[in-house]
Amino acid sequence: MGEEGRFIQQALDGNIEAWGEIVRRYKGAVYGIALGIVGNSADAEDAAQDAFIRAYENLRRYDMERKFSTWIFTITANLCKNMLRRNKFQTRLDDSVQYEGHAEDPEAIIARDERHELVQDALAALDEKYRSPMVLRFYGELDYLEIAQILDLPEGTVKTRIHRAKEALKSWMVERGVKGNA
Repeated sequence: MGEEGRFIQQALDGNIEAWGEIVRRYKGAVYGIALGIVGNSADAEDAAQDAFIRAYENLRRYDMERKFSTWIFTITANLCKNMLRRNKFQTRLDDSVQYEGHAEDPEAIIARDERHELVQDALAALDEKYRSPMVLRFYGELDYLEIAQILDLPEGTVKTRIHRAKEALKSWMVERGVKGNA
């Protein structure tokens, strides 16, 4: 059992600090996935918080043979999909994502912020069935099989959706005159 497994076992035994360490390790990825799916920071924060609450409440059901990241990302993706269905809102990404940074050149900060905003706008333009796999692949850095497990889809469907999402994003960028790796 690795370090993560020990933290999970300690959390199962009631050690809140151990659960806090698990949350600390995954909060950025969970939030990033939620933001990519639901499209705004307030809902993403709610979904991330709910994901950790649900995970903690159901920790006894977690199969220690599986990767914890796959399990928590599945919970996150399902909560986000339910949130989208429930709210039926037009996805809109806001620009309130804060960057943890060091003293940087102001021009570099502005360029990075513009690229980030452009990517968020492009993702928001995608249908949710394409956006979710893209977010999991590129923000969550998951392989196709993990994404298939999280979204409960065949692996081939995941590959197809990611391919179609890339094509749609490319078209979106071309329509807006974006050149290079924005």
